[in-house]
Amino acid sequence: MIVRTTEAITGTERDIASEDGQWRSKRIVLGGDRVGFSFHETTIEPNTVNNFHYANHVEAVWLIEGEGTLTDRETGETYDLGPGSMYLLNGHERHTVETRTRMRMLCVFNPPVVGNERHDENGVYPLIEVPA
Repeated sequence: MIVRTTEAITGTERDIASEDGQWRSKRIVLGGDRVGFSFHETTIEPNTVNNFHYANHVEAVWLIEGEGTLTDRETGETYDLGPGSMYLLNGHERHTVETRTRMRMLCVFNPPVVGNERHDENGVYPLIEVPA
């Protein structure tokens, strides 16, 4: 059984922020927890434009606070986001999240993220093997 609070994660190696300060991700469950997925609480600051791409993961996102727009950069389709919105990135879509207000979302990744790595525009995560 794993029990954690986001408050306990704050300021640890599981609390990751972008270099520009536009987003923060609290890595609640990681690959080393051996449950087959990772689970994060992510916040994105208001009035920001953030480009994301996860070439190595499927991601499900549930927005619990905030408003903004999601754009599929390959098709140009846009979607309004608000509390209760869910989106699934199952084709490794390059996407943009533009915020109007501060967003807070819960994110599940499969395969799991294994550490404090940051994604980059090429979608590269170092998928290191979790020790046995």
